[in-house]
Amino acid sequence: MQLHENDIVLFQGDSITDAGRNRQDPDSLGTGYPQMVAGLAGLNHPELNLKFLNRGIGGDRVVNLQDRWQEDCLDLKPTWVSVYIGINDCWRRYDSQDPTSTEQFKSGYRKLLQQTQEKLNAKLILMEPFVLPVPEDRRGWREDLDPKITAVRDLAAEFGALLVPLDGLFNAAAARREPAYWAYDGVHPTPAGHALIARAWMDTMGIRC
Repeated sequence: MQLHENDIVLFQGDSITDAGRNRQDPDSLGTGYPQMVAGLAGLNHPELNLKFLNRGIGGDRVVNLQDRWQEDCLDLKPTWVSVYIGINDCWRRYDSQDPTSTEQFKSGYRKLLQQTQEKLNAKLILMEPFVLPVPEDRRGWREDLDPKITAVRDLAAEFGALLVPLDGLFNAAAARREPAYWAYDGVHPTPAGHALIARAWMDTMGIRC
């Protein structure tokens, strides 16, 4: 069990983390995996007085996190920072001809983690981006996304962070039910997909579901 009394857990990332949260309410968690994690962790460990925050923003890439890291991370003084980023760094190559190289992705991500450890001494949990082959053209994204997944794994090792291996988990789940059951467009999770993420996050953190 990684969490302790009065821990503040910050979820950061793109639309998968955002999950429709109310940007006007700083305590809004949205309707996705952050809300599920907060509910289950609070149910099982009410004695810990845990606080969960969500600052995911749809469409974000690593460069966007860099632009807002002071306000949306460091100023909040979390004790845990959970980062789920990368699919838009891949996607923009295919829909906007605006690629992010693996080197740019990894370098920018590293700077975020360095700031977080140096200024907060916060613990880190990194989440792999994933993609499923729905629609079929998503298969072609593997060329761009796979090196970025490797970069996330490398950064987890470099910074002593916990790692949530979502790409493998989602692709294993797609062997049980069709990919759209878990992510309707290969990227954005369905309720079942968000539950998969929440369970994987909690398993990695050692929280009993």
